[in-house]
Amino acid sequence: MDIAITLTAAPESKDLLLGLSAQLQRDLNGDLEFDWLSEGEALDLILTLAPDEKVSAAELKKTVADAIGDAPVDFCVQPAHGRRKRMLIADMDSTIIGQECLDEMADFAGLKPQIAALTERAMRGELDFADALRERIALLLGMPKTELSRVLAERITLNRGAQALVETMNAHRGHTVLVSGGFTYFTRAVGGMAGFAKNRANQFLWEDGRLAGVAEPILGREAKLAALNEEAAANGLSPEDVIAVGDGANDLSMLKAAGLGVAYCAKPVVAAEADAQVLHTELTTLLFYQGYKRAEFVTSIT
Repeated sequence: MDIAITLTAAPESKDLLLGLSAQLQRDLNGDLEFDWLSEGEALDLILTLAPDEKVSAAELKKTVADAIGDAPVDFCVQPAHGRRKRMLIADMDSTIIGQECLDEMADFAGLKPQIAALTERAMRGELDFADALRERIALLLGMPKTELSRVLAERITLNRGAQALVETMNAHRGHTVLVSGGFTYFTRAVGGMAGFAKNRANQFLWEDGRLAGVAEPILGREAKLAALNEEAAANGLSPEDVIAVGDGANDLSMLKAAGLGVAYCAKPVVAAEADAQVLHTELTTLLFYQGYKRAEFVTSIT
């Protein structure tokens, strides 16, 4: 059985990555084949285990984590076979984009500290997601719909690597889905910016052009899992064929169900349970984790 250990760091980190590969060669007491996915930025190490060799994934991850220590390196440990996934499902707020849309709406209304505190607690799993969403919307009742276009135009930006991640998956015949506990007003726009084929989210309710509530039922943690299963099945795929990425507690079910669940700059409860993390690098690291080389990346950014 071949195990892929992928190390990623900022560009021009060749010496750091080669030093880590030498350390892992010693720590794992075996021959590691290595291949640059992007020289000085992403390195694949392939460990071949004998049929009767028993090494748990947890043990391997700990060995790699111990070798990395405090170095600014992200890593993934997984079976080499089947790691190139056929579907991407991604959270939106603080994952594909760098903001929390409701927090930015709140800023326009002069309520950002109160609403951002609720958002943070919900993403850490300290509050029920649906209840926290209703409470945040209640504080924003009466906000003019026209303000949303300002929020989108003035505040919302894609995180680094988001467009290349999505467009590369699309170009290699992967199905791409943006799923959010936020709202379709934003997922439709962000999905178009990044190139997602599908998007799912909650719906605002409006009366006379002003915010009147949120439509029920609320899309939360279990609805994200349902989205993964439904979109995969509709495309003839299994959850094992999916790579999922998110940052908050309401992403955990879909991250744990996916063949590879990645925590992106995530809350501690999420990082502890995900298969891998992206903390120091950008979203294209999800492509490196699947074995893509930099030369295979596709993006319309000029």
